[in-house]
Amino acid sequence: MGAGKEPDGSSRSDEEWDRFLRESVAGTADSPKEPSARARDVAKRLREEPGPGPEGWRSYTPARPKRRTGWYVVGLLASLMLLVVALAPGRIVDLFAGDDSASPPPSPETASPTEAPAEVAAQRPTLDEPFRGSPAASWASGAAGITVPKAGAVGWMSAAEVERALARSRDFLVASGLDRAVLRGERPEKAIALINPHQKDVQDFLRTSFRTPSEKNDPLFLFSRFQSSHTHLVGDVVKTWGRLTYREGERDALQVTADITFVYPVTRADGGGDEVVRTIVRRELVLSWDDPDKVITEPGTFSIVSYKYDVTNGGCGAPTGYFTPPFDTDDQTTETGPEIDPYDRSAPVGQAGSAGDECVRATRS
Repeated sequence: MGAGKEPDGSSRSDEEWDRFLRESVAGTADSPKEPSARARDVAKRLREEPGPGPEGWRSYTPARPKRRTGWYVVGLLASLMLLVVALAPGRIVDLFAGDDSASPPPSPETASPTEAPAEVAAQRPTLDEPFRGSPAASWASGAAGITVPKAGAVGWMSAAEVERALARSRDFLVASGLDRAVLRGERPEKAIALINPHQKDVQDFLRTSFRTPSEKNDPLFLFSRFQSSHTHLVGDVVKTWGRLTYREGERDALQVTADITFVYPVTRADGGGDEVVRTIVRRELVLSWDDPDKVITEPGTFSIVSYKYDVTNGGCGAPTGYFTPPFDTDDQTTETGPEIDPYDRSAPVGQAGSAGDECVRATRS
C-alpha cells in the first residue's frame, strides 16, 4: 500500500497515518488539515470497533518469547551450589541435616558387625541435640532400627506363622524398651502379656522383681525403666540398632534371638540445669515360640529361653528397679568395673555378666 496524500498534495508515511488515526480516536491528535476520504473512513471504522481491530498485516503483533528470568536465576543458583558441594561437601551435609544427622545412616544390620562404629567428633549432647557426638546420631528411631528378616517355614510353623511370630517378637521389644509409659516407670503390661503365662520361673521372677527388686530379681533384666521423680527423657526419640534372627529350637519350636542396642537421652527431672546423659542398653533375648502340642502355652505368647544385657550410664548401687543415670550434680556411686564401647556391636553381649549385675564404664557415650 502506498503513502497517503495530504490535501495540499504532500504525502504522509504509513507510520504517520497510523499514528494520526489512532490519536484521532483517542482525541489527542492535532488535525490542522482536513483528512482525506480514506482517513475519514478508517477513523470511523476504528471508532466503531474499540477493540484491537481485525487482525491484519498492520494490526498483527508478532508473539515475543517471554523472558524467563526465573529459570536463569535457578540455573545460576544451581551452578553455585554444585561448586560449593564440590569444594566443601561436608559443610553442605551439616547445613541441611544438622549435627545429629551429619553421618549417613548405616545399612540395616543383617549380620554381626565385624568392627565398632567409626569414631565421631566428641561433642557434648544438648537438650536440642541429645544424640550429638554419638554414633547413634545416624541410627534409626524407635522400632525402625530393629531389622526383621524375611520369614520362612521353621519347625512346626509355616512361613506365614513365622512372620507373625517375628512381628510379635518385635512388639515385645517395643513394649519393653520403647513404650513411653514403661520408660517413665510404669509396669510393662503389654510386654508381660506376650510372655507364656505357664512359664512358672519367669512368672515368679516378674512378680518378685517389681515388688522387691534385688540383684537376682530386677525388672531391668527385661525392661527399660526410669524413675520419673529423678529422670526425664529428652525429646520423643530413642535411637535403636540391631536385628532379629531365627532358627529351629528344641521340640520343633521357632527360636528367635533379638540383639538390640537402645540409646536413651535423659536429663534431671527437676529441671536443674541442661545436662544430658545417654543411658545405653544392649540386650540379647532368646525367645521360644513353642508347639502347643508339645509345650503348655497360650496362643500368641512365647517362652523366654535366656537374656543378658550390658548397660552404661545406668547407675550403680543397690537395685531399685529403675535406671539411675549419673548426673554431675548427683551424689552417687561412681561407675566402676570393666570398660566397654557401648556402640560396639561386634563384641559379645553380657560383658558385665549374664545378668548385667556389674557396673560397666563406657569408653564413649
